[in-house]
Amino acid sequence: MRTGHIIYPYEPWTITESSFDTETNQRDETVFAVGNGYIGMRGNFEEGYDGPKGTSLHGTYLNGFYDSSPIAYSKGRQYGFAKYHQTMLNVTDGKIIELYVDGQKFSLFTGKHEQYERKLDMRKGTMTRTVVWETAAGKRVRIRTERFASFTNKHLAVIRYEVTPLNFSGELLLVSAINGEVTNQIASGDPRAGSAFGGQVLQTKESYENHTFAALLQQTQMTRFSLVCGVEHQLSHPYRLDTRLEGQRLEKRFRVAAEANETVVLEKYITYYSSKDYPEAELLEKATRELEDAKKAKFDAIAQAHREVLDAFWKTADILVEGDEALQQALRFNAFHLLQSVGRDGRTNIGAKGITGEGYDGHYFWDTETYILPFFLYTKPDIAKQLLRYRHHILPKAKDRAAEMSQAGALYAWRTIDGEETSAYYAASTAQYHINADIAYALKKYVEATGDLEFLYHEGAEMLFETSRFFADAGDWIEGRGFCINGVTGPDEYTTVIDNNTYTNVMVKDQLEYAVKVAAELRAQQPERWTQLQQAMGLTEEEVEGWAKAAEHMYVHRDKGLIGQDDTFLTKAKWDFAGTPKENYPLMLHYHALVINRHQVLKQADLVMALFLQGNRFTTWEKQRNYKYYEPLTTHDSSLSACIHGIVGAELGYVDEAYDYFMQTARVDLDDYHLNAKDGIHTASMAGSWLMIVNGFAGMRQYDGELYFEPVIPPNWPSYTFRMVYRGSVLAISVRKDQTTYELVDGVPLTIRHLGKSVRVDRKVSLPNRQLEAVIFDLDGVLTDTAEFHYQAWKELADELGIPFDRTYNEKLKGVDRKASLELILQQANRTFSETEKEQFMARKNSRYQELIRTIRPEHLLPGIPRLLAELKSNGIKMAVASASRNAQTILQALAITDYFDHIVDAGALERGKPDPEVFLKAAEALGARPKNCIGIEDAFSGLEAVNAANMVSVGVGHPETLAIADTVVASTEQLTWSRLKEIYETSA
Repeated sequence: MRTGHIIYPYEPWTITESSFDTETNQRDETVFAVGNGYIGMRGNFEEGYDGPKGTSLHGTYLNGFYDSSPIAYSKGRQYGFAKYHQTMLNVTDGKIIELYVDGQKFSLFTGKHEQYERKLDMRKGTMTRTVVWETAAGKRVRIRTERFASFTNKHLAVIRYEVTPLNFSGELLLVSAINGEVTNQIASGDPRAGSAFGGQVLQTKESYENHTFAALLQQTQMTRFSLVCGVEHQLSHPYRLDTRLEGQRLEKRFRVAAEANETVVLEKYITYYSSKDYPEAELLEKATRELEDAKKAKFDAIAQAHREVLDAFWKTADILVEGDEALQQALRFNAFHLLQSVGRDGRTNIGAKGITGEGYDGHYFWDTETYILPFFLYTKPDIAKQLLRYRHHILPKAKDRAAEMSQAGALYAWRTIDGEETSAYYAASTAQYHINADIAYALKKYVEATGDLEFLYHEGAEMLFETSRFFADAGDWIEGRGFCINGVTGPDEYTTVIDNNTYTNVMVKDQLEYAVKVAAELRAQQPERWTQLQQAMGLTEEEVEGWAKAAEHMYVHRDKGLIGQDDTFLTKAKWDFAGTPKENYPLMLHYHALVINRHQVLKQADLVMALFLQGNRFTTWEKQRNYKYYEPLTTHDSSLSACIHGIVGAELGYVDEAYDYFMQTARVDLDDYHLNAKDGIHTASMAGSWLMIVNGFAGMRQYDGELYFEPVIPPNWPSYTFRMVYRGSVLAISVRKDQTTYELVDGVPLTIRHLGKSVRVDRKVSLPNRQLEAVIFDLDGVLTDTAEFHYQAWKELADELGIPFDRTYNEKLKGVDRKASLELILQQANRTFSETEKEQFMARKNSRYQELIRTIRPEHLLPGIPRLLAELKSNGIKMAVASASRNAQTILQALAITDYFDHIVDAGALERGKPDPEVFLKAAEALGARPKNCIGIEDAFSGLEAVNAANMVSVGVGHPETLAIADTVVASTEQLTWSRLKEIYETSA
């Protein structure tokens, strides 16, 4: 059994296993699967598997080919609950090739084997296996197989089977078969795995054979879909052929006289055609013709055409990461499997497990629009369009579902294959109304990135308007709040059926605003189409106005800087993480949903997901405050979670933390983080690894059709490079430690934003990743010393109250706001005070303080400050004051330096005082500066804590031993000059 972290060697373009292990075999079958978006073949052995039960899942799947069965409810189906399971079927097994030497069948479980290797090649798009096998009689053969599902023809898969006798000459028997006796695995206790079916569902109706051709016709039980699996063969040597039909297994038996060290090659062509795509009467003819054409073309030509598709794909999809072999391999593995798994015919989609296993029954989720579609949008936009066309294809069923839910418009199924809701647990499925908004969000991004108005004004508008109609009808106007959406579940499936999930509400707000915009465009630019839509949908101008009103007044629960995941989340007790054993994760497998639901605990990113997808609707301080709050509450029991936390973490400057999340995302299958890769790949997490590079470390956002970049780079990488397709142009982005280079590879010039600044890319341009934009000053102890006035005012109050207070104790008040300072002083008292008394004390102290500061004059500026302010201004550096004092404006006016500052943030604008970073982040936001491009200057420990928490460069003024947390400490303000600050900033990178 393998041990250690490295499961497969870190090869840049291949995944290789060099030893066979039954314990990990089922996972390996997933990893080494091949597919083409329609056909998916697990990495099973052609000869079959004789190992322990439960260590192999022999599977071939067709995207979108399924059967149904009624969902059994113990007390009968309640109204509106899902009626039927839908399960992607394990279909006719066409990849069987068996080898017999002197009557002994080749198997890894008999005889001896050596030089074993199974390899997935992401450039060639093939899975190969080689092994040297020795029979009981000592005869040795080398066996090499190569297989792929053709990217140029979705109905075709091919296998090349090579046998070389090493120490003998004699007869070889090659048995190629198709087997119709196939079943799906039985559902286990894990709701993520298995199917509802027991026994054989796909029934064999007919068999056909002619010389080297063979085929089976099968049919599903309930959906009544017909399927033909046909095979053809070519051999390199003369052979004797006979055919056998045993039950549902149709064999072609080739006997070949082989010479020692001479390779016998069998090429097998496999095709699948179903009545989902063509009339049943045409299936056999199409399969036969397909195989004849493949046989004429031959393996090498088909493989070359297949390789050319991949060559084109990698030109835009490949990501180069210098200095990180594990990640480099994972990124290519993930991109390759996404291409293998995605439907591209407008009638199929991409399942949560692709077409590599039976997890989640082959269902499609919101994963497509929020995780996977962006990957294709910026690498293969034609595939992104087909994914949206699938949603339009199932729109009629979404409308039926909305009607069943007593709502107008359309509600897309949470998990489905053909458009019908298939989840029996409504709280974590139907209640996730946000899937409508996720689809609308993807539509919006697609149109902005491609300019495809033709699609928008036809299929897109129908989806957008019907789903907007649903939200307008499902929401309620609540007095004192506005427009509310109650009784929903957000992305976090540990918190179900709640009111005003923030993620849902802000996504719906975005959708409704977009729907109003598109309606206005149609009225102005395509009035005939607008009239057509109005007539077909019964759409009125009043209804569109209602969408605008709902968007404007959408409710979001805010509580002193925290944003509630929903109306009640912040009122719940926090989950006992310290008391939860490691083996009790994922929680859903060990605790009842009601137990989980009454606690603050998340399965996956929810509000943090909103901070990413709707980032322009939140301030940097809100993002940091809420990320810090929700991150420790998130279990990441869903593989969809880590990449979102990584993306937002990277944006906020937590690069090391983001990198850890990145590796969990990128190698979720290769390192089997969730111990369920055996059930199929994690397609959303695979796409999430691309998002982590592009949206995370490169900081790409697309707002209003414009691309924004804010690059960062993990400390262990010299560089990373990727390409994007945008508006038909190909843009290459290369990020190094100090700069980012944008290069127009193909197409017309693009205008982007780098660190907020507009940049035209017509050839190649290199820009710094960091550039000092602003300096943010504390007031007391940095610009002037009002500490003595504060001390005198507090001292007078303390003496009056009989509370001991001296200059030593006064040090605790440095950088602390008025109320917190009073609380520290009152701790010395021998009695308690009412809130009314405290308010009176603060008012008295402030009144006395204001009397004292009226004596301040410009000469009270600390040494070097006038010169520094003038130097910063002459060099175009923005400046702000971030003070805990409510009198900052008054003091700055008295010092006659107000005109130097672009913004002033004082205690009156804050939810939280220092050491919380709010004051510095709000100052940077007001200046339009990125926190990493700012210097914060403080004289107090708590102030420096705030600067550091804001991810700014920190400069302390005072004693190095007490301000050691600063990036740099100067003894006095006289040492602060423009050149010194510039040096500090540049050396802090």
